[in-house]
Amino acid sequence: MATAESARPIWPERPMRADARRNYDRIVDTARDAFLEHDIDVPLDDIAKRAHVGAGTLYRHFPSRAALIEAVYREEVTRLADRAYALSKELPVEEALFTWLREQVRWLRESSGLAMALKSAIEDTSMTFAYCKQELRAAVSTLLTPAQAAGIVRADLEPVDMMRLGHGVGTAAGHADEAGAERLLTIVLDGIRA
Repeated sequence: MATAESARPIWPERPMRADARRNYDRIVDTARDAFLEHDIDVPLDDIAKRAHVGAGTLYRHFPSRAALIEAVYREEVTRLADRAYALSKELPVEEALFTWLREQVRWLRESSGLAMALKSAIEDTSMTFAYCKQELRAAVSTLLTPAQAAGIVRADLEPVDMMRLGHGVGTAAGHADEAGAERLLTIVLDGIRA
C-alpha cells in the first residue's frame, strides 16, 4: 500500500544548478510579495529588480507573465499541501484536520484575493491547474481519511468538499475580523462532524 507521501504528485522539473535554483526561488517569492502588494499585473522588470536578478535571468526562468503566475500559484498550493502532510505527522487526527482547515482559511484571508487572482489567470485545462487540484486533494486525503476512519467526521465527505468549505469560509470571512472568521469556521466544523 502506498503511503501518503509516496502517493503525492510530483511537478516535473528540470534539474537546476544551485545558483539557478536560488534565483528561481527568489523570483517566485518576490513575485508573490509583489502580487500581494499590488496585483498580478505588476511589471516583471520591477519583480526582477526587487529579486536582485537581471531581467534576462527572470525571463530565462519565466518566459512569460503566465509562466511566473503559474509558478507562484504552484508554490502557494505546495505550501498548503506541505502543511497537511506535516500536520498529519505532528497532531492527533481531529486536531490535524481542523488545524489545516483553519490554516487554509487564514491563508485565504491574509492573501487578500491573491489565490483568486492567480487561479483566474490560469487556464482550467492547464497542467498547472490539474497539478494543483491533484496536489491538494492528495494532501487533504492524508488528513480526511484517518478522521473518517476514526468516526470524527462524516463518512460522505470528500477531499474536494473540505477544500471548498475552507475556500468558502476564507472568502466569506475576508471582510470579517478574526472572531467572525473563527465563528464561521466553528459552524462549518460542527457541521462536518460525524
